[in-house]
Amino acid sequence: MQQIEKFEEGSRKIIRGLGYPVIRHILNTPGLERFEEHQFDMVRLGLGLYGIGLTDKSRKHLLQAGRLRTVISQIKVIKKGDTVGYSRKFKAKKKTRIATIPIGYADGLMHTLGNGGGKAIINGQKAPYIGNICMDMSMVDITGIDCKEGDDVIIFGEELPVAEFAADMKTIPYTALTNISRRVKRVYYQD
Repeated sequence: MQQIEKFEEGSRKIIRGLGYPVIRHILNTPGLERFEEHQFDMVRLGLGLYGIGLTDKSRKHLLQAGRLRTVISQIKVIKKGDTVGYSRKFKAKKKTRIATIPIGYADGLMHTLGNGGGKAIINGQKAPYIGNICMDMSMVDITGIDCKEGDDVIIFGEELPVAEFAADMKTIPYTALTNISRRVKRVYYQD
């Protein structure tokens, strides 16, 4: 509120000095959610344009406009005691079915997703990342999930909101989105 008061006071002085009104704005998407009564002449939508809200209230009214998906490139069953990933960080406690997916930290996944820090969605079910996230690939535990090589894997989208994906990476949605590298193919749809 202090920032808004200072902005209002300063912009009024400028308007008086100029002798004509100017277009004023102080709010971005989260600001609009919190200070609706201080919209002035316009607001700066950022995440809101992509359908990403930062609160439960705004998420109910927005439709996420993008998703990041890949496919299962390989499925393998490992036995108890087998290890997976760089530095053999994942050690199977039982017979485990794993899928390798062709996306890694060079594509925008942060290391914090590895070793159970995050999950992908396969056929509507959560598949936790196991082992360390590699440069070009990641592994997920698909034990108990009905799937096959070539099936879609949702990294984020309607089933896994960007806000949750970002939280799993211990970051914010802005960073999660801007981390997606240029080498990730973009496909645009228009209604």
